[in-house]
Amino acid sequence: AMKEKMTALGDVRFVINVGDSFYPGGVANRTDPQWDTKWRNIYPKVVRSVPWYSVYGNHDLHYDNCTCSHDLEQCAQVNPNTSDLDYFYMPNVSYHVQHEDLDVEIVALDMNYQWANHTCKYTQCPDACFEFLKSREEKAFEFFYERMSSSQAKTMLVFSHYPSDYFWAYPKFLAELSNASRHHVEFYGGHRHNVDNTSVTSIAPNSAWLVGGGGGWGCESYGTEQGFLVGEIGLDGTVTTYPALVNYSMCCEA
Repeated sequence: AMKEKMTALGDVRFVINVGDSFYPGGVANRTDPQWDTKWRNIYPKVVRSVPWYSVYGNHDLHYDNCTCSHDLEQCAQVNPNTSDLDYFYMPNVSYHVQHEDLDVEIVALDMNYQWANHTCKYTQCPDACFEFLKSREEKAFEFFYERMSSSQAKTMLVFSHYPSDYFWAYPKFLAELSNASRHHVEFYGGHRHNVDNTSVTSIAPNSAWLVGGGGGWGCESYGTEQGFLVGEIGLDGTVTTYPALVNYSMCCEA
């Protein structure tokens, strides 16, 4: 479905990937065969012909030494080379990318402390994992506020593994996501397995989506929307988003 949509659109510049890319426990390193079996052999080369801007999801962290070190060399998915399309683009666990010609900035946030109680016990360093994930989330919040303040882009495409409803205890974060005084903000999260804008916390007048369709252990009981989200960027930087859905039975057992 993504190949057909990319062909129809004709000018796809990037893919945003909200994590949980390698169930059930992530890749251990850059030579892990799951890069082939669960990504390269699943998505046609044309779909991988543009950068996949990615973040870690909780299931990506069980076997990845990234949970046990601040050394990015230990992180199996971190890749700072935009030309290396054999891997995701992830120069750091949180980062930003500017597309000045589109008047768009992309901000990726590592918020995996949200699920630390369910993640760290599976890692090689359960105790240290909590501290690493907490530190990364604190830095991610600071980074987000800094980019919202300093960016000149018309539109901010912000994403984390977790959708907006996970941040009910962070009113400052939700308020800034809702702030349309300097930018239009699109916020994308996954974790749950559906594609909708109704199960998330509203950030109106800006826009929030759950985009976790397909993959995972199963599908959500409340919805049957499986697929992916398409964002079309106009010449003036305006972003229009809409879901591209597939038959429910392709992803989930009826």
